[in-house]
This record gives sequence, structure tokens and C-alpha cells, in this order.
Amino acid sequence: MAEDTLRTESIPAAVEKEFSQEREDIIQSVQEQQPDDEILYDLAELFKVFGDSTRIKILYSMFENELCVNDIARLLNLSQSSVSHQLRILKTSKLVKFRREGKSIFYSLDDEHVRSIISMGMEHVEE
Repeated sequence: MAEDTLRTESIPAAVEKEFSQEREDIIQSVQEQQPDDEILYDLAELFKVFGDSTRIKILYSMFENELCVNDIARLLNLSQSSVSHQLRILKTSKLVKFRREGKSIFYSLDDEHVRSIISMGMEHVEE
């Protein structure tokens, strides 16, 4: 009887030790893959830019077309100065690019990454 008691008591301790080691291995693996704090800070700042509905409207309006400040202002019923301010933030964050044609400046999404972020966000909220 004492032998049976010893066997059943030692199994949970062994299982617990194995489980604990598995958790430590997972934690170590995650720590090794974790980007530097500076990179994660930059990522958080990028998502803050997406946290403003006016900027989202501007980005979405440029999803298929390049637009000038006046176009965006008319589309979204905003002042040109408000649009210019938001475009400056979007340019700084590398979310929009521009090209000059005579006196006009046309804005568009910077690249396919921006288009993908917006598309994936829309898919997520429409689920």
C-alpha cells in the first residue's frame, strides 16, 4: 500500500516539473523572437496614426485614386487646412506619398502595405 501511495504522489510532481519546463521553454522562445522596444514603440506610433477617424477617411478616399487637397476637402466636407494638417501627419508616417503636377500636388497611398492594412482592418470590422 505504501508503495502505491509513493507512486501516485511522485507522478503529479514529475508532470508538474515537465509542465513548468515547457512553460519556461515557451517564455524563452518568445523572448528571443520579441523585437527591440524601439521597434515596438514605432509600431505603436503607427497604429496611433490609424486611431483617428479623419485620417482613416482620408486614407480610404485614396484607396483607388490619387487626390489633391481640394478633392479630399470636398469629399469629406473638411477645410483645406484640416486636410493639409492630416496629410502632413500621414506623410510623416510614410502612409501617403505625393507628386507634383504644375501647381497641384496629388496624394496617394504610399504602397501596398498601407492598402493591405486598410483592407485587413475593414475585413476585421465587417466580420
